[in-house]
Amino acid sequence: MRFDHVGLSVPELRAATTWYREALDLAEEHTFSVPGTDLSGVMLRHDSGWRIELLHRPDARPGLTADSPLEAAGTLGLGHLCLCVGTPYEVDATFDRLVTAGAGVRMSPRPAPRPGARMAFVCDPFGNLIELIDRA
Repeated sequence: MRFDHVGLSVPELRAATTWYREALDLAEEHTFSVPGTDLSGVMLRHDSGWRIELLHRPDARPGLTADSPLEAAGTLGLGHLCLCVGTPYEVDATFDRLVTAGAGVRMSPRPAPRPGARMAFVCDPFGNLIELIDRA
C-alpha cells in the first residue's frame, strides 16, 4: 500500500488550480465532474508522483481555517498536508518562494521537534495549512 493523494475542497477551482500549479510546480493530470452532482475537480501531480486533488462544489461551506498547526490539531479531521523539501536549507527557500507566490505565513522556518530537522508552515490562499519539512 502507498499514499496516492490528498483532496482539498476549494471555493474557486480555477484560481486554486493556478496557484497550486505555479506555487508547487504541479501538472494538471485530469479534470472531472461527477454526473448527477455539482461536484467538479482537478487532479494535480508532481514529477515525483505525489498528487493533490482539488474539489469544488458551488454551495460548499467554509470549514476549519486554522491559524497555526496547534489550532488545527485541536479539531478532528485533516489538519494540514506536509511536503518534504529535502535539506534544512530548502525549507527556508521553499517557504520564501511560497510566500512570494501568495501563501500566508503561519510559522516561519525553525527547528523541528526532531533533532537536526527544520520545518515551517504556510497556508494556501484558501486557508489550507501546508507544512514544509526536511527529511535529510
